[in-house]
Amino acid sequence: MRRRAAEYRRPVRSRRFSYWIWALFGLFSIAGLVLFVVHHNQTEDRVEQPVLENNVRFDEVAHEGLNFTEEVLSARSFSRQLAEQMTLAKAYVIIAKEHNNLHLAWELSRKIRSCQLLLSKAAMRGESVTLEEAEPIIKSLSYLIFRAQDAHYDIATTIMTMKSHIQALEERAHAATIQSTVFGQLAAEALPKSLHCLDIKLTADWLKKASIQVLADEKRNSPRLMDNNLYHFCIFSDNVLATSAVVNSTVSNADHPKQLVFHIVTNGVNYGTMQAWFLSNDFKGSAIEVQNVEELSWFNASYAPIVKQLLDPDSRAYFFGGYQDLNVDTKLRNPKHLSLLNHLRFYIPEIYPQLEKVVFLDDDVVVQKDLTPLFSLDLHGNVNGAVETCLEAFHRYYRYLNFSNTIISSKFDPQACGWAFGMNVFDLIAWRKANATARYHYWQEQNADGTLWKLGTLPPGLLTFYGLTEPLDRRWHVLGLGYDLNIDNRLIESAAVIHYNGYMKPWLKLAIGRYKPLWERYVNQSHPYLQDCVTS
Repeated sequence: MRRRAAEYRRPVRSRRFSYWIWALFGLFSIAGLVLFVVHHNQTEDRVEQPVLENNVRFDEVAHEGLNFTEEVLSARSFSRQLAEQMTLAKAYVIIAKEHNNLHLAWELSRKIRSCQLLLSKAAMRGESVTLEEAEPIIKSLSYLIFRAQDAHYDIATTIMTMKSHIQALEERAHAATIQSTVFGQLAAEALPKSLHCLDIKLTADWLKKASIQVLADEKRNSPRLMDNNLYHFCIFSDNVLATSAVVNSTVSNADHPKQLVFHIVTNGVNYGTMQAWFLSNDFKGSAIEVQNVEELSWFNASYAPIVKQLLDPDSRAYFFGGYQDLNVDTKLRNPKHLSLLNHLRFYIPEIYPQLEKVVFLDDDVVVQKDLTPLFSLDLHGNVNGAVETCLEAFHRYYRYLNFSNTIISSKFDPQACGWAFGMNVFDLIAWRKANATARYHYWQEQNADGTLWKLGTLPPGLLTFYGLTEPLDRRWHVLGLGYDLNIDNRLIESAAVIHYNGYMKPWLKLAIGRYKPLWERYVNQSHPYLQDCVTS
């Protein structure tokens, strides 16, 4: 009688154990799926075009014959039965290995591969799995799963084992996500070989051709550079091709390009490059000034807090010492956040003391319409004219600033609307009256320990121009072309300025293909230096 009772209870225990395994493997599969998605995102950009084309052809063939996703989800299909058995078998492979039953693990793995092969063939031919194909695999897998259940593995031990595997997968997924971010950032920061080649050729011209340097000296004293009856634009960049695209797109869409004046500031390394390019190319008669930030003697550590930060050894080690600590957000360790050129936008009145109004442009924008009407806009006494970005909640002040700090919470509204840098109208008369640069200095000093905000120019900009910003029509400045694949074409077409903010800059291979032609049309592809650099 006892024997019969034991025999009766035994299948129940096996079934109960199966339920545990199903539940645990459900968690295990979720973690594994996360890792797969991360790995897929890292590798999909490296797939060559022919492979992509093959995949397209495969999808078309499969679609014509059978929707295989519906086939696998159908409760009556053999594909569904095979998939479920394969899932359970994978769990028992892990358990068998943990208990050193390597032969059983090998047999299960062999049958799993047979199952995968059958499902793959069915998907390729676009037809359902037949009974004749499925029956031998289902029978053999059922027998192996029964053997695994019959081994009476300790459930508590199995639970701990599965938990450890899930934790390991989560750690790997986290590390892969960080690594993907690092690789994306490195790709965005790296200068393509063709641009590096162009810089070298232009620098050689600057050093060898005395006529270019003489011409630069002559244009440095042009009265147009200080004429407030003209339209003045500021660009601070070390990328000659990007800057050229901004200038070219602006003059190409201007009604009166000869009335435009561009003020470019670059670093000492690229100063000769910029001069050689803009002096040897014609931009429809517009005036172009190039300055070296290192020649701005007043821009030093005793005056500008950002310069003091840049010279601090700890800051230099943190931002330029590599990416050893994976727990630190790599976006916040980007050296551009401490770039002098990046913060130079807060010193426009000091750089151009005679000017009254300017339009600031980032080097990753493209101008599509005449921007001169910006100079006649009424800013109602405000300093900064900018497009607001608070259509979504995450673009409000509380997303950028630490409102748990009383210095912030006592002075600012957490729900205040954020706005965008990249295309800004600055009233320099109102700027000087409000002493906005001193505001910027105050907040930089308050944030010396990094507790008020992390990094970048937008958070201090939000503080500096709080209550001094005039919202502009959204069509003046459309953002997201450096990361968002789904911007409405009508919005792009109506935009005066489109902004490639994000890692996927238009001059990089990882640029979004849909938006790249909008930038390339303003690059002088026929220039001999560009042609030589591309072909070499």
